[in-house]
This record gives sequence, C-alpha cells and structure tokens, in this order.
Amino acid sequence: MTPWEKIVLCYSRVGGAGLCPAGPGTAGSAVAAIAAHWLFLPLPIPARLAVVIGIFLTGALAAGMAERLLGRSDPSEVVIDELLGVWLVLLPFQESDWRLLLAAFVFFRIFDIWKPGPIHASENWLPGGYGIMIDDVVAAVPALLCVAILRFFHIV
Repeated sequence: MTPWEKIVLCYSRVGGAGLCPAGPGTAGSAVAAIAAHWLFLPLPIPARLAVVIGIFLTGALAAGMAERLLGRSDPSEVVIDELLGVWLVLLPFQESDWRLLLAAFVFFRIFDIWKPGPIHASENWLPGGYGIMIDDVVAAVPALLCVAILRFFHIV
C-alpha cells in the first residue's frame, strides 16, 4: 500500500475511529461531536459551510478509493460520512456546550441507523463514495430539526 493510500484510509476512517470493532459509525460520530467543539464550532458560518462542502467532496473521493482498496462496497470502517453528518447537524448553532454536542450525536445516530424513508433511498442516489456520503447528509436533516426544536425550547 502506498503512503497516499494509507493517508486516504486514515482520512476515510477519521483517524482510527473507523477501526473500532464495536460500532465504528458510533465511534466516528462521537469523535466528530467531540472534535466539533475545537475544530468546527469556533468557525464563522461561511467557513463552516466551506468545511462541510470540502468534507463532502474529499470524503466522497476518499470513501470511493477506500471501497476499492478494501474490496468492499460501503465498508463500515469508512466513517468520514458520520463526521460530515454530525457537523451538518451542528452547522447553524453558535454556541458549543456538552448538551448540544450530545443531542447532535444522539439524533444523528438515531436517523443514521434507523434510515427511515428517503434516508435509506438516498444511498442509491449517487454512485461510489458520493453514495456513501449522501445518506448521512440526508440523515442530518431530521436530526438537525430535532436538535433545533430542543434548542428552541431551551432543553439543550
């Protein structure tokens, strides 16, 4: 394996989170929620938009390459899509506290695992790595709505 391929796998696995034997998607989401406090939420909204667009594009390329390297379709160790999903849920919020991060993590995981209706269907909307990424983008929408409702009522 070339150094470049190792970097791509590391990125698509969000470091080592994707290698967690029990629940790599949950581990990737947890890393995303924790890292958001320092790496994402301090940024102004336009910068956050640029970051999530960049993660979608580079994550799709990395996920597609990881599929080829690992010889599997949508390998569970590819969790860059979970990072994107959690950060999309957090995108509009200005403050960062543990309740917000926890709510984003929990609601994103609920919709990402459950995959009701269009979330499940979205897996087939785009080919390769883009298909891996898009269902987490779609799962982030209802998760964001749930967190926004909780935030509106000052629950989180």
